[in-house]
Amino acid sequence: MVYETLILEQQEGVGIITLNRPEQLNALNVTLTTELDRALSYFEGEDEVKAIIITGAGDKAFSAGGDIHEMTRQSEAGLKQRGSRRVDQNWHLATCQKPTIGAINGLAYGGAALLSSTFDIRIGCELTSFRFLGVAYGRVNSTWTLPLIVGWPIAKELLFTGRVVEAEEALRIGLLNKLVSSSELMKAAIDMGQAIAANNPASVQGIKEILIKDIGMSWRKMLLNEAQMVSEALKPPPPEESFRDFLDRKGSQ
Repeated sequence: MVYETLILEQQEGVGIITLNRPEQLNALNVTLTTELDRALSYFEGEDEVKAIIITGAGDKAFSAGGDIHEMTRQSEAGLKQRGSRRVDQNWHLATCQKPTIGAINGLAYGGAALLSSTFDIRIGCELTSFRFLGVAYGRVNSTWTLPLIVGWPIAKELLFTGRVVEAEEALRIGLLNKLVSSSELMKAAIDMGQAIAANNPASVQGIKEILIKDIGMSWRKMLLNEAQMVSEALKPPPPEESFRDFLDRKGSQ
């Protein structure tokens, strides 16, 4: 499959998607967001891919956000259609069957900050910064993602002010899971992806499904949902299979 705005690769259980519009700071035009949605579906259908990394081309930006030049050329009806598509695309990103890892190699502003907030895990470097810019343009986004990551007080501050969040602060507030040097960013992301890929894929994907379904439920309901999924959809393999490595080392008794 040929992509105009993306580069796709695979490395030992990990699919890598690179946003590839570096001259436009990987701005999210209609072609890119449509292709990204298709690429996610492609990797979801590849059994050998157990985790998906998303990063940006170049050394300045993960993505500068929505392509404003393209947006100014669209009619009111076109913009409405664009917004409707983005809702579905963002939901697909957030609920992607397989774990997603953002290798945030530069600034992630506006729509790209929202995009980043849909990933399961975010790894950054000294070049990373975020800015939730909707409020500056009379728009609203990230209210359904950011509070789950950084909590209500910090989410309110970032969404109300639209200020820049640099890498060190992003790590401190939980917006980044890990902070490494730019030269080590992709290695760290691939290592994380391969650590996920080494586990039972049905369990990993089941955990993600449970976490998504449980948002907003009571604590006891969360427990019961987990128990139901384990008993019905995610029955664990026999102990001799689950703990094969241990038994091979220690022997059976």
